[in-house]
Amino acid sequence: MRAQLHAPRAPGLRARLAAPGLVVVPGCYDVIGARLIEHAGFPAAYMTGSGVSLSATGLPDIGLVSLHEVLERAGQIAGAVGLPIIADADTGFGNPLNVLRTVQEFERRGVAAIQLEDQEMPKKCGHEPGRRLVAVEEMVAKIEAAVAARGSPEFLVVARTDARTTHGIEEAIARGRRFAEAGADVIFVESPESADEMRAVCRAIPAPCLANLVEGGRTPLLPQDELAAIGYRVVIYPNALTRVFARAGMDLLDELRRTGTTAGMLPRMLTHGELWDLFGRQEWSALERRFVRDVGTADAPAGAAPRKAAA
Repeated sequence: MRAQLHAPRAPGLRARLAAPGLVVVPGCYDVIGARLIEHAGFPAAYMTGSGVSLSATGLPDIGLVSLHEVLERAGQIAGAVGLPIIADADTGFGNPLNVLRTVQEFERRGVAAIQLEDQEMPKKCGHEPGRRLVAVEEMVAKIEAAVAARGSPEFLVVARTDARTTHGIEEAIARGRRFAEAGADVIFVESPESADEMRAVCRAIPAPCLANLVEGGRTPLLPQDELAAIGYRVVIYPNALTRVFARAGMDLLDELRRTGTTAGMLPRMLTHGELWDLFGRQEWSALERRFVRDVGTADAPAGAAPRKAAA
């Protein structure tokens, strides 16, 4: 019997999108964040490209992370939780031929969806200035390649356009419509700048739309009931955990430097047991009791009964 080391695999994203309600997807960059998202009861997790770049390379989100680095992290996250994972794959790491391999590699690692964007390389964070776009037909070819490469229809293609900031909302909507026609399952119009623009996106695009809420970014932080009323089907919070982790770490280190102890931070920490339980301590203890036996000393003859413990 196979040991169950984490929760059973959650329903796929396609099923979630077919059901009523907004799919709320916090972001993470590693297994700790993914486990917290799962523990909190969210239906999926978003692997943020920005967070992976910061945590894996120590570099900002300007297209410097490699396919290998992203795949390694994606496999770790998807293998550690039962949630569907939406993985940020930037521009697909090359032309449509590269996208063919990119999709196959992500799907092989258990990822549920891949996000591709229409920026030129080197790409930038979607709420930063200076983003440059590829031609519509180049992005369409990448989407078509992604759809053709997937091994299962349960694997979703999320197509993102960064056209709003430099080309205006009408161009962003036009690209979103074209990407939906090319076969993208979810359309991600990056950085609309008002609720009215967000309504226009959802009204005009004949596919499920994704809202990206970045604290301090270009898009208003609307509450989830309003996002659902506007017509969004998915909302991601890509770097909220990253920012909170960084702030909490800075606060702890400042406390340690000033006071010479971490005692004052205890109320803001998980206990040792709480942290270990989040990562399966109880399950592994049960497996140890089941499989790890007292077999006596190495000198015991083959077939000899195990030595009984002293009373």
